[in-house]
Amino acid sequence: MCGISGILSPIKKEINRSQLKRMTDSLLHRGPDGEGFWIDENQKIGLGHRRLSIIDLSESAAQPMHYADRFVITYNGELYNYIELKSSLEKQHFHFYNHSDTEVILAAYACYGIDCLQHFDGMFAFAIWDKKEQTLFGARDRFGEKPFYYSYHHTHQELIFASEMKALWAAGIPKEMDNTMLLNYITLGWVQNPTNKHQTFYNNIASLPPAHYLLCSIIHEEVNISIKPYWDIDKSSVSKNYTEAAAKEKFIELFSTSVSRRLRSDVAVGSSLSGGLDSSSIVATIQQQMQSTEKQKTFSAVFPGFEKDESKYIQTVIERFGLDNFTTTPTADDFITDFNRLLFHQEEPFQSSSIYAQYKVYELAKEHNVTVILDGQGADETLAGYTKYYHWYWQELMANFHFSESKKERRFANKNGQQIDWNYKNYLAAYIPQLAANRLETKSFKALTHNKDIHPDFLFANANRNTIYKPAVGNLNDILYFNTMQYGLEELLRYADRNSMAHSREVRLPFLSHELVEFIFTLPSSFKIHNGFTKYLLRLSMQDILPKSIVWRTDKIGFEPPQKQWMQHNTMQEYIQESRRTLVIKGILNKKVINQPIQSKSAHEADNRDWQYLCAAQCL
Repeated sequence: MCGISGILSPIKKEINRSQLKRMTDSLLHRGPDGEGFWIDENQKIGLGHRRLSIIDLSESAAQPMHYADRFVITYNGELYNYIELKSSLEKQHFHFYNHSDTEVILAAYACYGIDCLQHFDGMFAFAIWDKKEQTLFGARDRFGEKPFYYSYHHTHQELIFASEMKALWAAGIPKEMDNTMLLNYITLGWVQNPTNKHQTFYNNIASLPPAHYLLCSIIHEEVNISIKPYWDIDKSSVSKNYTEAAAKEKFIELFSTSVSRRLRSDVAVGSSLSGGLDSSSIVATIQQQMQSTEKQKTFSAVFPGFEKDESKYIQTVIERFGLDNFTTTPTADDFITDFNRLLFHQEEPFQSSSIYAQYKVYELAKEHNVTVILDGQGADETLAGYTKYYHWYWQELMANFHFSESKKERRFANKNGQQIDWNYKNYLAAYIPQLAANRLETKSFKALTHNKDIHPDFLFANANRNTIYKPAVGNLNDILYFNTMQYGLEELLRYADRNSMAHSREVRLPFLSHELVEFIFTLPSSFKIHNGFTKYLLRLSMQDILPKSIVWRTDKIGFEPPQKQWMQHNTMQEYIQESRRTLVIKGILNKKVINQPIQSKSAHEADNRDWQYLCAAQCL
C-alpha cells in the first residue's frame, strides 16, 4: 500500500512543501485514497504520503502518523503479524488509538528501537523521524518487496527519499543514466549489479538494499548516514534430523500461517492464478481457510492457441475449488498501446514482455474491485523451482561422493522430460566450484566486451570487470541463497510492486514469510529436488489438496506471453528500429546495427538483444 517521500536538509532555511507535493503527486497511483504532509517545526525534515487504504480505512489511520508526541512515520507496506505484535506491546503498557498496522510499527520502534525489525513479519519501506534525537530511521523489508530509493547530496547536506525514482526526479534530482548498468543490460541482460545492491540504472539515485536499515543523524548541521543489514539467511545451517513426514508437517504449518496472515484486510482480497504449482498452492490453502460460502476470486492471463498457454491447468483448479475466475488475454496491440505506460511505472529496463501479462492481471483485479492480490513469487528461488537448479544439485551429490544418487537423479529428470547438458565441466565444477565461478565470470565479461553491436568508445568507457560476479556453488543452498538474497528475486519483486501499484493494487507473497524461508534453508537439498522433481516438498505438501495434474506437472512454464509473435508486429518492428537509431545517435551502438535483421525471440530466450535495445532506448 501507499507511496512515501521525504526530504531531510538541516542547512536549508525551510523544507519546500510544494516540492514535497510534487513528489507525492508523482506517486498518486500508489495511493489514490488520500495524501498527507508533515514538516518539522525546525524545518529540517518534511514527510509526504499517498494512501492506499487496506487496514483501518478511517481517517485516524492516515499518514504521516504521529506517536507519543515524539515519532512521525511515513510508511508503505503491510505488517502481517500486527495483531500479535500489538497484543504483546499492549502487555508492555503501550497504548493504541486506531486499528492500523502503522501505529504498531511506531509503538514497536518506541519499545525496541532498531531491534523492532526483528519482530516484523511483513513487506515494508518506511521512515520514522525521532523529534527528540533528531534522527531519521528508514528500513526496507527482508526480501525487498517494497522499494526505498534515496539520493544524498553531500555539498547541500540533503537527503531525499521516496518509493519510486519518479518522485526523486520530481524533486529535482537529474535523470542521468548509469552507463555501466546500461552496458551490462544490453549485453548480458542484467537489471541489477550483483556486487552492489545499492546501484540503480541512474546516477545520484541509490536503492536501500533489502534487509537493511538507514539511520540519519544531524550533527553540527551535517547529515550523517549509516546503512547496515539487520537480517540474513543462514544457508549453512542444514539439519538432517527432519523426516519427510516432519518436514511436510512443518512446511504446511508455516505456509498456512503465512497465507492466513496475508488474508488480513479491510478490503477485498483475491489471488493470481497461472495454472502452475505456486499460485495453485496459494488458492488451495485459502480455500481450506475460507469461512464464508462466497466464491474465491482469482485472476489469470490466458493466450488461446499459444503453445505455452496454461488455460487447461487454470480450468482444472477452477473446477476443483469452484472459483470465481476472471481472465485477460493481452495482445500485441494491447502491448503496443501500454508499452510507454509500462515503462513509466517500471522506470528501469526489464527482461521481457512477461511482466506485461502480470500488469494486465493486476489491471483485471482493479476492474473487479479487488484491492489485494496474493501471488506466488519466491517459491522458485527458495524451493529450487527452475530447471537450471538440477545440475547444481547433481554436482552437490557428486562432491559428496553420492555417485549413484547423482546418476539416479539424472535418470529421473530425463524421464520427466528434462534435457540438461551434463559433461566433464560439471564434474570439474563439483570439485572446484570457485574455479567454475571464475570461468563463468570470465565468460560473461568476454560476452560483454566482444559484443560487436556496442560502439568501442562506449564499451571502453563503461566496461567494469568488478560488476561481473558469479557465486562459487558448492551445494544447492549456495545458488538458492544467491538468487534469493543477492541476484534474481529482487528483480521479480520490483516488477510485481510496480505492476500492482500502477493499478493501485497491493500484491502479497505467502512464500516470502521469513520464517518459512529460514525453515526451507535448513532442509537438505533432497527436500527441494527429489526423484527428478523440483520443489519436491511443496509438491508433497499439496498432493492431498490439489489435483495430481497440477502437483506433479513436469513442464515448467514461466508467466509467458507470445513475445516472439509480438515482436514481429509491424509497429513493434518500427519501435525496435527507432530504438536502435536512438542508441546509435547516443554513441552506444555501432551504425551497422540499424541494417541488421531484427531477431524476434521468446520471452525467456537467451541473447534477446533487440528486446534489450527496445527497453534501453526508452529509459535514457
